[in-house]
Amino acid sequence: MMPPEAPAHEPGTTPPAVSVCLQTLNKRSDFLRAARARRQGTRSMMVQALDRGDEDPAIRVGFTCSKKVGNAVARNRAKRRLREAARAVLPEVGREGWDYVLIGRAEVTASRPFEALKDDLRFALSRLHETEK
Repeated sequence: MMPPEAPAHEPGTTPPAVSVCLQTLNKRSDFLRAARARRQGTRSMMVQALDRGDEDPAIRVGFTCSKKVGNAVARNRAKRRLREAARAVLPEVGREGWDYVLIGRAEVTASRPFEALKDDLRFALSRLHETEK
C-alpha cells in the first residue's frame, strides 16, 4: 500500500502543513543569549524572549526540558506539546526578528490540557511584548 500524497497547492505558495515563519534554534549560544534576555513564567512553561534586532524577519524558537521534567519519554512528550503549541500560537502572536525559548515544567507541561497550554503561551508572549512598549 502506498502512502497518501501530500495535498496539492498552487506553485509559488507553501504547503498548508509547513510553518514557514518559524525556525528552530540549534546552537547553544542562541539558547544562552535568550536566557540573558526577558523571561515570563506561566503555570505550564517558562518563556524566554530576545529581540535579535537584525534584518532577518524569521521567528526562531527553541525547546528544552531538564531532567527535573522526568525521564526521556516524559521530556520528549513535553517538548512535542511545546512544539505544537508554538506552531499554533507564534505565527499569530510572535514578533518577527525575535528568538523564543520554551522551557517545560515538571509534570505540568505534559499533563496540562492543550488549549490551556496555548493560552499560557499567549499570556507569556503578551506580557513579554508589553514590556517592550
